Amino acid sequence: MTDLTTAPPTAVSDRGFDRMLEFEPGRHAVAVRNIPGTHPWFATHFPRRPVLPGVLLLEDLAELAALVCADGSRDWRLSGVRTLRFRHFVGPGDQVELRIRLTGRTADSAEVRAEARVEGRTVATARRLTLTRREAS
Repeated sequence: MTDLTTAPPTAVSDRGFDRMLEFEPGRHAVAVRNIPGTHPWFATHFPRRPVLPGVLLLEDLAELAALVCADGSRDWRLSGVRTLRFRHFVGPGDQVELRIRLTGRTADSAEVRAEARVEGRTVATARRLTLTRREAS
């Protein structure tokens, strides 16, 4: 496991994971994301029972997976999802623990298992997220 006090800057997300609990490049990561009650999506999704859209949770998992796969540059993108299940709602004030484990890799693609938890309860799982290298521009 990498000492988080000396972790490289790539261990922090542009979107802002609130904490990186574990980070081992090329293997796995665990990060925490706080979901503020002021998140703009809550006004419309859904006003009487605010729920974080699942696509935003998937985006956080994919972003963490890209960090795990990064090898000097952040040039990985989500290209496929297999067996994604949302088991419980994520709402305002929740703290989501995101877990990524690399399960396979080639030169141009990587596969990871992903899980999101709130207070120890699994809220989402992905049996396989596939990431591919972005084409050089």
